[in-house]
Amino acid sequence: MALIALGITGGVGAYKAVEVCRGLQKRGHDVVAVMTRAATRFVGPITFEAITRRPVITSQWKPGANADIEHIAIGDQIALLLVAPCTANVIGKFANGIADDFLTSLYLATQAPVLIAPAMNTNMLGHEAVQRNLQTLAARGVRFVEPGEGYLACGWIGKGRLAEPDEVVAAAERMLRPRDSVLRGRRVVVAAGPTYEDIDPVRYVGNRSSGRMGFALAAAANARGANVTLVAGPTTIEPPTADTIVRVRSAVEMHAAVMRASEHADVVIMAAAVADYAPVQAATEKIAKSEAPMTLTLQRTPDILADLGRSATRRANPPVLVGFAAETGDLIAKAREKRVRKNADLIVANDVSEPGAGFDVSTNAVTIVGAEVEQTLPLQSKARIAEAILDRVEALVQSRAPAPARA
Repeated sequence: MALIALGITGGVGAYKAVEVCRGLQKRGHDVVAVMTRAATRFVGPITFEAITRRPVITSQWKPGANADIEHIAIGDQIALLLVAPCTANVIGKFANGIADDFLTSLYLATQAPVLIAPAMNTNMLGHEAVQRNLQTLAARGVRFVEPGEGYLACGWIGKGRLAEPDEVVAAAERMLRPRDSVLRGRRVVVAAGPTYEDIDPVRYVGNRSSGRMGFALAAAANARGANVTLVAGPTTIEPPTADTIVRVRSAVEMHAAVMRASEHADVVIMAAAVADYAPVQAATEKIAKSEAPMTLTLQRTPDILADLGRSATRRANPPVLVGFAAETGDLIAKAREKRVRKNADLIVANDVSEPGAGFDVSTNAVTIVGAEVEQTLPLQSKARIAEAILDRVEALVQSRAPAPARA
């Protein structure tokens, strides 16, 4: 397959690079590890040597003939330079052309595509200097695997931890194997995140959805060349790159945005966790608490998936329609019934009571329920789940209509 240079820099996330290396090898790739001096303080070079069965490069001053141009030789051979984790220090060196070790020299010497998985403290990631360096690299065509959120080695909680190994490997695969996807040029609408139904200016009815599953789908569709419209409820994580991002708050707002965007769509994916009920009337002022019980009268919100299914029956070329079913029991039976009742092509069902498969986590385990095929996917990253869903979507798109005209 491909030869990949795996750069490992001096962050605590360096231990995850071992799994990244394994993941790349499982997909048939050959890996040469390039470690900075600081990286060797976290993971020993012998670990990567044992895994890759190649000498690990830790210095550009290796003795021997032509050793001083080894970075040129490897730069010509590799199909991808992947740096995971990549610290703020190395990002700054890459952005400013500083080549004071093998890895930074390799970056300047190679013409292979570059993929970086940043990992650092939250404040460092948000610092103006780091953001400017990231923008500089992005302008040069460098691609990134977004860091995750959670507990950091410094004890903080926030964005900055190295992405999970399978997410890094999946991103590398997408760069190494550009595909002529049937979604290229197609219009794809993805709804993601929760909706908040206001009780008063302070309180609301909502749910625990983070938007991660929908965002993963939007990112994967974008990577396949689709024209993506992302309709996102209120989330705390940054949305992925999309052609159009529409921010909404309530179920009514999401209904209007999705129905409008879906009028000429080829695919509509309702991954959002839309509130089923909302207060009949939101108070204009904060409701003062009292000793008496409070009665809150709720009314049904618009059923977006059902309305999409009904509108599809009136179209000559209806979009592929994908819905989600978050359940806590009798999963498959409910998903089958929902698919028929909502006139959806696929229902992606998951048991939110299962560890690691509920709301606000980076993993999921689902069953994709179609008219003829039901596909069960074990617990894995939402990025990989998204790829599997889009594979099913592509098959449906391909079976229905010719490819769109391309410029």
